[in-house]
Amino acid sequence: MSLVMNLYYTGTGGSARAFADEMESSGIAAAIRAEAGNERYEYFYPKNDPETVLLIDAWHDQAALDAHHASPMMGQIMALREKYDLHMKAERYVSAEENAADARFLKK
Repeated sequence: MSLVMNLYYTGTGGSARAFADEMESSGIAAAIRAEAGNERYEYFYPKNDPETVLLIDAWHDQAALDAHHASPMMGQIMALREKYDLHMKAERYVSAEENAADARFLKK
């Protein structure tokens, strides 16, 4: 099973992209990718919304996500969110490979 979080960071004046840039340049994003149970941690930019950044954040299971939330890096992330005055929206998904019936709709 994988848990996938889509996190939308929205700010003004390019602050969401500056946040993502600092997450990468500071090494925080790399440290998160190295955490046990992390399967994906990638930023994307919506073509039609220059003030929003989408983070796709996938974890092996709830325990791995809980450990991440309890890690010291969460304090760093929260400080950067405040620095850039970002607002967030979250969506949570469970990976499709858990439902074999969906496989017939996927071309590989």
